Amino acid sequence: MEADWIAKRATLRWLLHTHPQWTQQDYAAFVHCSVGWVKKWKKRLLQAPADDLVVLHSRSRARRTPCPAPHPAVVERLVQIRQAPPENLKRIPGSRTILYYLHRDPDLQAQGLPVPRSARTICKIMRKLGLILDPPDAPHQRLPPREPLEEVQMNFKDVSTVPSDPDGKRQHVVETCNFVDAGTSILLEAQVRDDFHAQTAFDGVVAFLRRYGLPRMFTFDRDPRWVGSQSGRDFPSARLWFLLCLGIQPNVCPPQQPQKNAFVERYHRSYKYECLTFASAWDAAGSDRGHASVSRALQLAAPASRPLLPQHAPVPGAS
Repeated sequence: MEADWIAKRATLRWLLHTHPQWTQQDYAAFVHCSVGWVKKWKKRLLQAPADDLVVLHSRSRARRTPCPAPHPAVVERLVQIRQAPPENLKRIPGSRTILYYLHRDPDLQAQGLPVPRSARTICKIMRKLGLILDPPDAPHQRLPPREPLEEVQMNFKDVSTVPSDPDGKRQHVVETCNFVDAGTSILLEAQVRDDFHAQTAFDGVVAFLRRYGLPRMFTFDRDPRWVGSQSGRDFPSARLWFLLCLGIQPNVCPPQQPQKNAFVERYHRSYKYECLTFASAWDAAGSDRGHASVSRALQLAAPASRPLLPQHAPVPGAS
């Protein structure tokens, strides 16, 4: 974006030297900018040398002078409002509440003292005084590496290149359900359908288990087709009970945390940019064919320390 603006400023400087008789409206129409933009940059360009390239760059919008320190009387009143809430307030006031009472304080208005206008400034003052503390940093723990077929991650991916049906589905016309091994990052199976719902998703899981056996863990998000309800307050879905009866641990990811389902999400990115972007799939058959090249590329790019798992290898001891 900055390169485009630099090109427009250079064009305006060339026009100022070649067509000085033009009006500001003519300059604005030629470079497709507003008259105010032309007025501002015309002044800057005429003041600088003709061969100066630095003037073509944008100037920093950062504040050039430090913010004035708050008056001690304002800080003292802020502490009083925080420690002794006015008007019989039955809670500890926050930054927005303190800002509201500061602007209504008669003593500060009589003295004509400047009062902060932002709740963020109030937070900075309280943090400096120790009235509020920063939350502790969340500890990050690395997940242990998985063995092949120890954990299988699965998720739905919308094939966005398939056009909508005027007489049928408008969104999610064709979807693919991908099963990725967390131990090797290999795509084990991709099921492409245009009628994915709770029953067909359950049938897809059963078909995967018949082909590969029983992994120790299944990781998936809170899609209603997997868990029954997004709130989680209802009883477990039939699919969760099915996995528990088979001795498979269902690992349901918390909301808005796709990094918990990282391997299948990473494959979805590869499938999008290696298949859908360059070879658009217009139906379920074309979407299914697109997985072949992507899965092979992921197998070749798998780390050498992780053994490659044949897609038809059974799990030892699986029923």
